[in-house]
Amino acid sequence: MVQYSFTCVALLLLLTHKITAWSPNNSYVPANVTCADDIVLVREANKLSENETEWVSKRDQVTKPILKSFLNTQLSNITTNSSSIIDTIFSNSSNIPRIAIGCSGGGYRAMLSGAGMLSGLDNRTDGANEHGLGGILQSATYLAGLSGGNWLVGSLSWNNWTSVQNIVDTMGQDDSMWDITDSIINPYGINIFASISRWDHIADAVEAKQDAGFNVSLTDVWGRALSYDFFPTLYRGGVGYTWSTIREVDVFTNAEMPFPISVSDGRYPGTTIVNLNSTVFEFNPFELGSWDPTLRAFTDIKYLGTNVVNGTPVTEGQCIAGYDNVGFLLGTSSTLFNQFLLQMNTTSIPDFLKDILTDYLTGLAEDNDDISIFSPNPFYKTEYFNKNETSGSLSNSSYLYLVDGGEDDQNIPLVPLLQQERGVDIIFALDSSADTEESWPDGESIVYTYERQFNDVGSYLAFPYVPDQTTIINEGLTERPVFFGCDSSNLTDLTYIPPLVVYIANNEQSYLSNKSTFKMSYDEKERLSMIKNGFEVVTRNNFTEDNEYGACIACAIIRRSQERMNLTFPDGCQKCFDKYCWNGKRNETALPTYDLQSKVSSTSFMYDDDVSGSASASASASVSVSGSSTVTATSSSSSSTKQKNGANANATGVAQGIYLVLATVFNLIAFV
Repeated sequence: MVQYSFTCVALLLLLTHKITAWSPNNSYVPANVTCADDIVLVREANKLSENETEWVSKRDQVTKPILKSFLNTQLSNITTNSSSIIDTIFSNSSNIPRIAIGCSGGGYRAMLSGAGMLSGLDNRTDGANEHGLGGILQSATYLAGLSGGNWLVGSLSWNNWTSVQNIVDTMGQDDSMWDITDSIINPYGINIFASISRWDHIADAVEAKQDAGFNVSLTDVWGRALSYDFFPTLYRGGVGYTWSTIREVDVFTNAEMPFPISVSDGRYPGTTIVNLNSTVFEFNPFELGSWDPTLRAFTDIKYLGTNVVNGTPVTEGQCIAGYDNVGFLLGTSSTLFNQFLLQMNTTSIPDFLKDILTDYLTGLAEDNDDISIFSPNPFYKTEYFNKNETSGSLSNSSYLYLVDGGEDDQNIPLVPLLQQERGVDIIFALDSSADTEESWPDGESIVYTYERQFNDVGSYLAFPYVPDQTTIINEGLTERPVFFGCDSSNLTDLTYIPPLVVYIANNEQSYLSNKSTFKMSYDEKERLSMIKNGFEVVTRNNFTEDNEYGACIACAIIRRSQERMNLTFPDGCQKCFDKYCWNGKRNETALPTYDLQSKVSSTSFMYDDDVSGSASASASASVSVSGSSTVTATSSSSSSTKQKNGANANATGVAQGIYLVLATVFNLIAFV
């Protein structure tokens, strides 16, 4: 498959920004466009959309040979009859395993750790084929992200499906992705005036949207600010770049990448409660909506902002386009500013600024401005929901309120991947949550998703049995991968046979990656260390902890197909399941004190040099169409040291700069 460099792609996008999927105004402001007189923008969520069905069929043809090759290679390490069973499975397209991956929330920690995990599944990553699970990402049909995990999924997907390896190899260069050395509040460090200029541009964009008659919230500001680090080569961070643009990008239309999904939670009008009964919304390249019985509807995402009644535009033949700004939707899945208030006492913000922020953000929460507002409500007066006391409120309101996808404690975006209509056989659940006091995962996300199926709102779903968090910690299930739902015969009392779930939690391999969700800046050394550690987590330290691990993953991938077809399990796979499947036992004894002692990884294949120096490995994803060129990242030591020393020497100036930047932000919000 031909890969393009991030820089070349960004240039191409700039040169072709007049295509219809971009904002009609080429700005942040949505605008009127002509649409069919008989267009209906909402459908019932009782099946996949025709667009998704057609796309998945095309994707199946792309993934089939890659997955078959991966399975043959891995299973040959533990079994002698792998070719026979794989040939049998692949002889019928309806039985070929379908793979999905979910990346959890958790701010930049989740983005960077998740990036390392994804890179271990990506055959474009150096060492991932020899010492990792390279090819699984290329074999996956669906890739979902939530909050910080969605920053990962979104920035990769909407940059022409660039690779983590490519980001690593270009780190430190001008306009490189994920340059978060300085905080999003003060993005240019000691260059106060550059930071103020950026916030002026953000203010101008959001104010223009409001002046055009659209409601705005803090999410508009948040999403605009995020975009500069995710789309650095696009004009003002892709100020006119829309979500639906991906429909016209070859790498998506040719199904050469997984189907990206973003997750948010719905909040009922007039409430501040988000829990397991909340409606889970998804954004995908074609639609926004929910499968939950409280809505059961999807709308064409390209025409968000159109004033509709039951999906029909109020003005015949007139729709709105450009509302689906990429940054706005990425921000919708990560409305962190309201959560930032909860962590105010632990931040390093000077006291005088902390007091201002606390008062200000409290006011926003009272005004419901800490959420993402979609107005007009694209589901106004729809009636596909189950008729009960509360569900109708989502369609009766003129506004649709969405919040961070992790606020219901389902911090891994599993709900869209569990939909029976999508036919997923195995989910890789990548968890970088901060559940414990030490900011490590404890399995809470999968516990809540398991429990949701026993509530009315989730009763149509099925999820494998999982233990409680205490058992997960006591049994070390966050220190190594664990399989849930290994034997479908034990799941027959659920609504349907759910996918097998491979749960992989962030843990320390070569780096203490348990950073605060509210850590808003990472220097280059920290970013590389986080990514490297994630690679080692998902590969069991480059297979050094288990040289049969890749084969065991292959066994898990074929499990549902093998069960459906009543085929003999390959010899060697049962040994793998004995090792990695949860045995159903619980261990609810008091939790031990968490051990934070560092363990040093003895090997690493993703990066040849120490992360404090240069990442000199050549990118597997070539940086030219011909594939003949490679890029080596330059050392960041000098620049990082300069920035650090400069900050120490100008502490007063930096504080004043932050104050000026925040003053600019407050001036912006004054009109909201």
